[in-house]
Amino acid sequence: MSNRPAYSNLMKKIKEGHFVFTGELEPKKILDMEEIIHSAKEMKKTKRIVSANVTDGPQGDAYMCSLVPSYLVQRDAEIEAVWQVTVRDRNRVALFGDVLGAAQLGIKNILTLTGDHTALGDHKKGRAVYDIDSTQFCQMLAIMIDEGTDLEGNELKGGKIEMNYGCVANPNSDPREPEILKVGRKVENGVDFIQTQTSFDIEQAKEFLKELEQFNVPVLLGVFPLKSYGIAWYFDNYIPGVSVPKDLLKALKKAEKDNKGDKKGKYAAIDKINIEFFEPFIKEIQKSTKAAGIHCMAVEYERLFEPLLSDFPQYVE
Repeated sequence: MSNRPAYSNLMKKIKEGHFVFTGELEPKKILDMEEIIHSAKEMKKTKRIVSANVTDGPQGDAYMCSLVPSYLVQRDAEIEAVWQVTVRDRNRVALFGDVLGAAQLGIKNILTLTGDHTALGDHKKGRAVYDIDSTQFCQMLAIMIDEGTDLEGNELKGGKIEMNYGCVANPNSDPREPEILKVGRKVENGVDFIQTQTSFDIEQAKEFLKELEQFNVPVLLGVFPLKSYGIAWYFDNYIPGVSVPKDLLKALKKAEKDNKGDKKGKYAAIDKINIEFFEPFIKEIQKSTKAAGIHCMAVEYERLFEPLLSDFPQYVE
């Protein structure tokens, strides 16, 4: 585990021993930040979600850059951001410059990612960069934060970067050994925390978390509440390695069918299904693993935050 100080609220809460929650925001092709800020404020209201991830062009789509909404979320919603940064779109020069800019804006958390290839997105002719990979990006951050230089040894002047950074891990990986080896290389480059991709299989999640214990790095397990049958179907069919339980798919489909034309009734039925599935799931992870918390990817599903997390203690001032 990194000996780096806890610069962010996220790392401070983890080190204090809290079982932490983070949320997720997805700025898309937008100019108006109202909905993003609203979602972030709803997270803040729970007094349980300590930080909000801001995605960086998921699935290779051309969306608003993640740095600006990360800053605005912290300023206007007063909740800490986890700034997601992919190496897909930037070479080392651009990454360096963006990190310096983020430090000036008060960003305290970076989540390093490879990034989904542009071939999967809505600009398929776009060229991916991948000048350095996500492990090398972790190395670069360690050098910038801990040594105060760039990759070539040039000194950073006028202050010190105070950030914590993490990496991602995939509990659905098959075979698992290459994934564990990749995570290990990032741990060697000083990551402060690990966030996993979404998991629906409790036993698979517990086994994966057990294997990650060897690194002695805080892990937040990813969960993805499903706000519609269509999203659940898409995940089950198009997200590699993710299998949505058939009973969950069936229940969501039935809820929409039974409440056709009744928007309020449909929402209530879908919320109930998600709470009944994920609340015991989260409690079991908290009880039987060494996970540091949960990364709840309830994007544009902020109405679920309070009922889903109501049984968990508040720890955010």
